[in-house]
Amino acid sequence: MIQRRPILILAATAVLAVLALSAARGGDAPKVVTGFVADVLCSETFVSGIDPDKTFAETTAAVPGAGLVGWALDYKLDRSRKDVTVTLAGFGRSHAVYRGELGCALDHGRGMADVAAPSVSDAAQALLPEIAGPSVVAPQNPGLAAALDRAFAEPAHPPFKRTRAIVVVKDGRVVAERYAEGLGIDTPLLGFSVTKSVIATLAGIMVREGKLAPDQPAPVAAWKSPDDPRHAITVDQLLRHTAGLALGSSLQASLGAAFEPVNRMKFLETDMAAFAEAAELETAPGSAWNYHDGNYLILSRLIENAVGGRPADFLRFAQAELFGPLGMRHVTVQFDGAGTPEGSGEMLASARDWARLGLLYLNDGVAGDKRILPAGWANYAASPTPDAFVGYGAGFWINRGDSRGAHYRIEHGWPRDAFFAKGSIGQYVIVIPSERLVIVRFGRTVNWPLDADGVSDLVRDVVAATHDKAELAAGN
Repeated sequence: MIQRRPILILAATAVLAVLALSAARGGDAPKVVTGFVADVLCSETFVSGIDPDKTFAETTAAVPGAGLVGWALDYKLDRSRKDVTVTLAGFGRSHAVYRGELGCALDHGRGMADVAAPSVSDAAQALLPEIAGPSVVAPQNPGLAAALDRAFAEPAHPPFKRTRAIVVVKDGRVVAERYAEGLGIDTPLLGFSVTKSVIATLAGIMVREGKLAPDQPAPVAAWKSPDDPRHAITVDQLLRHTAGLALGSSLQASLGAAFEPVNRMKFLETDMAAFAEAAELETAPGSAWNYHDGNYLILSRLIENAVGGRPADFLRFAQAELFGPLGMRHVTVQFDGAGTPEGSGEMLASARDWARLGLLYLNDGVAGDKRILPAGWANYAASPTPDAFVGYGAGFWINRGDSRGAHYRIEHGWPRDAFFAKGSIGQYVIVIPSERLVIVRFGRTVNWPLDADGVSDLVRDVVAATHDKAELAAGN
């Protein structure tokens, strides 16, 4: 008890500080914290089928600062009504509801749009060849077995990796995969910002169809006046996070991020895209890089509007043009209360489904004999954005260019041509064209220190274990 008291005092102080600051800034921070927790709990309980206590413990442990207030968070989950309510020390009540095939959404008590799912069969639509059979694929050689062993092994002290799933695809076939207890090949996994790469892909399909143009002003109704300085924002700038909208940053998941305007958008607003579109400019379009979720909420609405304007239209388009052709069979896209796809971080899919997305880029946007993306779109997605210090392209993180992030990864064993979809607290879909590899890693790991999730070790180990085709064949 003597040892716990300072910790409890520190935790109580942290909660009081959050509440005091939030009172000074309009009372938003507690609802941002509880909204984030409620949303993840609802999604992973009712879509993924993961135990809520596991989700709560692992998620709060992976967000810096959240552990200090975790003891003050209280959640109530009703399995019959399929909803979750979360409070922080009695403040900031957030309520998330499950809506069947549409997954979960935060209900702010101001009414929610009808988001009925379309009846779309994916039978006989898959163009991408099967990547594995119905059973978990054991590592095909000792090197891959050792790579997975290391990726799932926990260090003696925090931060822990909490790896949930790994899938390794070489030359279009799964050569190794492993899942944490209770998860499997059909478990939908929350992508967080890996979802942005899906929205970037759908935007690419729209470009192929002539419905969007990367170098033209984004057709946002709120910016239609030529006198509005936001009128000049292009689709490319939204994809690259150089639009200049003053919404703060989404680069780091932490307790401190509760005060960012972009997180008010995500966890307090019914109509997220409208909130993002109303933001003023902080920098001139194209002049500075600032990663935030608002860019991809705006893109999500642009895509939805272009294909019919309703959630069912968006889902029908995504299924017919992307999920079906790739054979992605365990996908749930979640929507905000206004019926806009939450394309910044709210798609769930199985690890194999996420791998199929990577294969589309490995194959330069072709599935089977059909071109899904415009020729050269994969190269465009992996082309450097100026001043993006993490190494960022158009919807993907990249190792090309001269960024600090690229230098770090290459120094730690990543190939120069690797590019990847990345989601907060440990989600990756990594594409390595030179090695004909796709590596999927999902988990619950803090973003800092770098490589706490062991992903650089995983990439290095897998490349070494699969580089020699003769050795890989011998493992079969």
